[in-house]
Amino acid sequence: MGGVTYDTGALLAAERNNRQMWALHAGYLAEEVIPTVPAPVLAEAWRGGSRQASLSRLLRMCDTEPMSEELARHVGVLAGKSGHDDIVDVSVVEGAVRRGDAVVTSNMTHIRMVADATGTRLRIESI
Repeated sequence: MGGVTYDTGALLAAERNNRQMWALHAGYLAEEVIPTVPAPVLAEAWRGGSRQASLSRLLRMCDTEPMSEELARHVGVLAGKSGHDDIVDVSVVEGAVRRGDAVVTSNMTHIRMVADATGTRLRIESI
């Protein structure tokens, strides 16, 4: 099994205690796969406070990938190539393709559109 990248929809599902999301997460951890959360995804989902306790718990079991200048340039190129201007979606796909990860998302349409621009077949799990 390869790795996995979570998008904002995955984080929000965990925050809502969505059983499907928590089952997927438990499955990845059981296979010793540490999910990756791109920093822009975290920024889009995070609002702070006690109502995000479930999200905090999920994040403790994930790696957050920072966005360096070099990575930002790669994401920008892919945004132009895909014609999709949502940098969060593009950063999810860029990282997943680079690492050979699957993506867990609530928005298959946008993720697929960006993935198609890479010419890479990307495994996408919908929640």
